[in-house]
Amino acid sequence: MKEIFEWNRVLFNELPEIFVLEVIFRSTVMFTILLLTLKLAGKRGVKQLSIFETVIIIALGSAAGDPMFYEDVGIVPAIIVFMVIILLYRTVTWITGKSKKFEEFIEGKTVCLINDGKFSVSSFKKETLAQDEFFSELRVKSIEHLGQVKHAFIEPSGEISVFFYEDKEVGYGLPILPLLFNEKSKTIPQDGTYSCSFCGNTEEVKKGTANCKVCHKDEWVESIKTLRIS
Repeated sequence: MKEIFEWNRVLFNELPEIFVLEVIFRSTVMFTILLLTLKLAGKRGVKQLSIFETVIIIALGSAAGDPMFYEDVGIVPAIIVFMVIILLYRTVTWITGKSKKFEEFIEGKTVCLINDGKFSVSSFKKETLAQDEFFSELRVKSIEHLGQVKHAFIEPSGEISVFFYEDKEVGYGLPILPLLFNEKSKTIPQDGTYSCSFCGNTEEVKKGTANCKVCHKDEWVESIKTLRIS
C-alpha cells in the first residue's frame, strides 16, 4: 500500500532523474505538434486568439492539469514542462520580432476578401472560411449586399474587418440575405443587373444564359442597391 507524501513518488513518480530529459523532449515535440495543428486548422478555429497564444494556453493547461489529478504524474516533470514551454515561448517571440516571414507564418497576416464589392477569389480560397459563414459575419454588421462593401479583411485573429462605401457611392451588388441569395439561377428571366453568385461580379446581363466575365461561372442572382441602415 502506497504511503502519502512519499516524496520520491510525489516529485518524480518513482522515475529516475534522467527522465527529465525525456520530459524536455516530449514537451518540445508536443509544443511543435500543437503549433502546426492549429496553424493548419486556420484562423477561424482560434478566433480572437492568435494561434501561438492558443498553443501556449493548451500546453500550460495540460501541464497544470495532469499532476493535479493523477498520482502517477510527478510534479517535478510538470514544472519542467512549464519551464520548457516558457523557454519556447520566449524563443518564438524573439524570432518573431527578428523575422517578418516567421511572424506571418506563426501569427498569420491580414488578407483582403472583398475588394470594391467583389470577392478576391484567390485570397478567399486560401482561407478556411465557408461562404455561408462569411455571409453570416457580414449580416451581423447589417450588410445586405456586397455593393455596400468597399473592402473586407480577415485579420490574424480571425475577425472580419469591413470598410463601407458612403451612401452616394453604393452600387448594385450580390445580395447576401438568404431569401434573395437562394434564388440564384443559371437562367436569367429578363434583362437587368445581376451578380455572379461565386465571385460577386456585378454586370448588365441579357435574358437567357451567360458566363461571368471574371470567374466564368454561370449562376446569377438579381442584384440589389439598397443603402445600409446602421
